[in-house]
Amino acid sequence: MWAEVDLIDWAALRHNYGSAEDVPGLLRRCAGPNPEDAERAADDLLNHLLHQGGWICSAAPAALPFLLRLAATPDVPSRRALLELVSRLAFEAARVAEKWVDPGWPSAWERALPEVLVLLDAPDPEIRRAAADVIGSGRSPGELTLPALLRRWRAEDDPATHLDLVLALGHAVLQEPTGEHGPGVRTLLRGLLDAPEAQIRLAAVHAIAPADPALPVQQLGLLLEAVRDPSVELWQHTSAVETGVQGVHHWTAALLTGPSPSFVLGLLDDHPDVEQRIGALARAGGLLAQWRSPATAVLPRLVARLDDPAAEVRFRAAELLACLGPAASAHADEVAALIGDTEARTTRKRETVAEAALWALARMNDARCLPGLIDAAAHTRSGFASNSAHYPSADWHHAVLPALHEVVGHLPDHAGLLLPMICDRLVPATDDHVLSSYCQVLADWGPAAEGAVPHLLGLLENDKDQIWTSAAKALAGIGSAGNEALEPLLARSAAGGAHAELAAWAYWKVGGEPGPALDALGRPVAESGFPRPSLQMLAALGTHAAHHEDRLRTMTSDPEPWTRVEAAHALWAVTGDTESSVPALMTAIRGLAEGTWLPVMLPAVRYLARIGRAARPAAELLRGVPTLDQRLRSSGGWRGFVQDESMRSALRELLAACD
Repeated sequence: MWAEVDLIDWAALRHNYGSAEDVPGLLRRCAGPNPEDAERAADDLLNHLLHQGGWICSAAPAALPFLLRLAATPDVPSRRALLELVSRLAFEAARVAEKWVDPGWPSAWERALPEVLVLLDAPDPEIRRAAADVIGSGRSPGELTLPALLRRWRAEDDPATHLDLVLALGHAVLQEPTGEHGPGVRTLLRGLLDAPEAQIRLAAVHAIAPADPALPVQQLGLLLEAVRDPSVELWQHTSAVETGVQGVHHWTAALLTGPSPSFVLGLLDDHPDVEQRIGALARAGGLLAQWRSPATAVLPRLVARLDDPAAEVRFRAAELLACLGPAASAHADEVAALIGDTEARTTRKRETVAEAALWALARMNDARCLPGLIDAAAHTRSGFASNSAHYPSADWHHAVLPALHEVVGHLPDHAGLLLPMICDRLVPATDDHVLSSYCQVLADWGPAAEGAVPHLLGLLENDKDQIWTSAAKALAGIGSAGNEALEPLLARSAAGGAHAELAAWAYWKVGGEPGPALDALGRPVAESGFPRPSLQMLAALGTHAAHHEDRLRTMTSDPEPWTRVEAAHALWAVTGDTESSVPALMTAIRGLAEGTWLPVMLPAVRYLARIGRAARPAAELLRGVPTLDQRLRSSGGWRGFVQDESMRSALRELLAACD
């Protein structure tokens, strides 16, 4: 084999990190005597040949036969990992467009398939399972794979391998729906819906569902019985799924598209296994993250879990109530009962149930959270995130807490009680990011943060750019109550430098003259136009910036959506022009009517609401959006819920302004 490996010009082939000349060495390490090093080499091959997917590189078809030969060799320690790599390559080749698949892959796969079929009879059941998974992942003619899979099915005595074989049979019969073996396999799979083993029944639903999407709804009781049965742990030993309770919940829930809460409500029924209860809440979070309507039915089940004996369950229930926020405020008393619950999760952050309760009460605007938040800020150990974190939008839910400043930011109605705590954080010795974050909270609170002005004046004298600029932004947000900052801000502006325009703009916001800001903002225009922050400052200057009208009008056609939106708003704020600004803003929101949500859409809708009746075309376009059931979000975790609330609030303002 190694002589054949060396005959290939690997340097002429490519993988995700460039030249494939390192592949022979990795293959040799996979066959080496050190199991740990062999596994590391297999992981490196996975990363090199597949990485995050999206294409099949030219090195993959060249490596394929050697991966399978190593996997067929009993004393190769990484053979299971190598078969997983083959399975993922086969899946990716079947998933992506043909133009992203190296031309050599189809023929290499055709030659390799007989070797995969041989592995269905390997002595080791782990290898048999992996071979079934490979067959169930790729695009292969059923006339070749079905006879081998059926033969193995009849001879197999390993329970986990049975599950992989059922899934592989379902995949293979889709590849050959009218062949000789198709009718018999479909009859076999239908018969397995009545099998005595719960997980075989579950596997049969998964195998049949791609060809019969209505089946999962019809078999809801079967699905719930199987995923809640103790035998669900068997899936951890499979190759195709290889996951525990939560993973099987998620995998099976994906068969049931749409907002119906029936499956989740069934999962949320009481269960003696804590992993089942955790998995049920994870699925509830995934459902609520995508759809609004299930909240009514799911909410009482979440409240019922607040007194669960397991800390993780109580934490997740409280965290989901925080995500629902105002919609769950009728249950604030039950949440407040957990303020003293200091039992922690087993995660790295060791978040406590009490911290989730504080976050939930903050989202409900309930003052009972204030003492706990003030106490949390005074201690270095906290389960709240250290910095702002963003998670992608998905069909699952990230059960995490925000940063403490993000929690506090939701409580402007309680600014008076929280300001001393925030001011304690406004010292130069504080981490710059923390200080900047709390200054942003003060800016967002506006005049309600007036009590922080003396502390901000001190920060304004600091020579460190990140410190004084953070203070300047906060003072600008607070407005005229910070007019004691006029002189130092004007001095900062006159001194020039990278942040002169920020200082000049803040000077204007706290009550100064517009001239310094106009001069400072005029400097960076040159040939390229205004950067986005400058556009926002120009909008705040209003008619004082009228001499920039032509430049702003040009920028309303900018190809970059954020620039276009900010320029359109600034043009309207400066000139009152709606003929150019409204159409430019509408270019950013058209997808919203179909349920597409991008972050740039929120400021666009808010700006249209400010414009008022002249934005009627936008209001008519978006009139049906508030009735959409799906969450309007681009983020996962709690942030997606807040995005949805913010967008719907902005839409209400727009419709009210135009009616």
